[in-house]
Amino acid sequence: MSANKKMSLTAKILIGMFAGMVIGAILNPLNVDGSIVQVVFIEGLFRIMGDAFISTLMMLVVPLVFFSLVVGTCSLSDPASLGRLGGKAVGLYLVTTAIAISIALSVAIMVKPGSSAALQAPEVGEFSAREAPGFVDVLLDMVPRNPINAMAEGNMLQIIVFALLFGIAMALVGKPGERLKGIFEDINSVIMKLVMLLMLVAPYGVFALMARVFGELGWGDVLQGLAMYFFTVFAVLIFHGFVMYPLILSALTRLNPKIFLKKMLSTQLFAFTISSSNATIPVTLKTTRERLGVDNSVGSFTVPLGATINMDGTAIMQGVATVFIAQIYGIELTAMQYLVVIGTATLASIGTAGVPGVGLIMLAMVLQQVGLPVEGIALILGVDRLLDMTRTAVNITGDAMVTTVIGKSEGKFDESVYNDPEAGNDGKL
Repeated sequence: MSANKKMSLTAKILIGMFAGMVIGAILNPLNVDGSIVQVVFIEGLFRIMGDAFISTLMMLVVPLVFFSLVVGTCSLSDPASLGRLGGKAVGLYLVTTAIAISIALSVAIMVKPGSSAALQAPEVGEFSAREAPGFVDVLLDMVPRNPINAMAEGNMLQIIVFALLFGIAMALVGKPGERLKGIFEDINSVIMKLVMLLMLVAPYGVFALMARVFGELGWGDVLQGLAMYFFTVFAVLIFHGFVMYPLILSALTRLNPKIFLKKMLSTQLFAFTISSSNATIPVTLKTTRERLGVDNSVGSFTVPLGATINMDGTAIMQGVATVFIAQIYGIELTAMQYLVVIGTATLASIGTAGVPGVGLIMLAMVLQQVGLPVEGIALILGVDRLLDMTRTAVNITGDAMVTTVIGKSEGKFDESVYNDPEAGNDGKL
């Protein structure tokens, strides 16, 4: 019993994740239309447990981002430093995205994932992707006409803009702002307590989500033709998340990257399972604050922003997918076209922020820019589910890394918390 009490959340999530994989894989051959397995377990018990868990997480995202960001903003001694924070955050996110897609293209060119694929290129007109919004439209859409509606729809960029303006106004108004700040801090503390309570059932939610995914995936036959593509994307994602991020962190802060990776593990597993950067915001924010030692005034801004515009994992998929689709269609890309891919994917990470199906839209944009058939996207959809889960884990790792770098550079960082292996390790995160 005492051993069970001492078990960390990471261990519990790992157990739940692998148990879900095993149960799902066992049930997969029995998961046919109308079967008891499908009705009772896959679309019944597992769906209820998993979807309810994600819904409770999403329930916390908007209030947590709003109250935490308002509290952080009004606590800044110099509101003008927000511009500096924003510049650093956007700059670092764009740089890491450019690095990610450059690595992906380089590896894909060497590996040639499409040269051995036993697949037939789809005919033109078989597949269509949504058109991405224009850059001007994205800028205009950042300003909320109705902040309540923005919160109801979960529009992160609009919520961030409104929270920043609200926090600045609180800091400038004097005593009314100080009184309101105390109320907001109390509400923020209550929301963080809700996050901690939710973590108590996280292993069970993780189990249900993984059991449903592996119970539904009939991707074995598809993977035979896409194995090289799948493992190329997966390998680059792992390299970027566990090698490049630690290298960047170490180079910019001189912090021990092993500590960072160890403290991020449970959050990475969490993000992998639920496959949503936005839904992981409460957990990522808690980790950066309590485990990594970054002040709330920094983390409350950079984490939600990163969950919205940081698309390193998606950029990696785009790089490999572009080379893969070009090879399937027998099209040779030039060096200039590869540079266009890097530039388009990097800028599109902001231009398509907050749009449903963002990865698909970004890939369609990239393919169109270099003259490749958008129909080729249909080839990779069959194996994208597990890659999407891995991309999410990479993306939130990048959010936390950039947050730590900016916190250190701004003097809003407690190194003693970062180096303390037990900091924030309350058994709930």
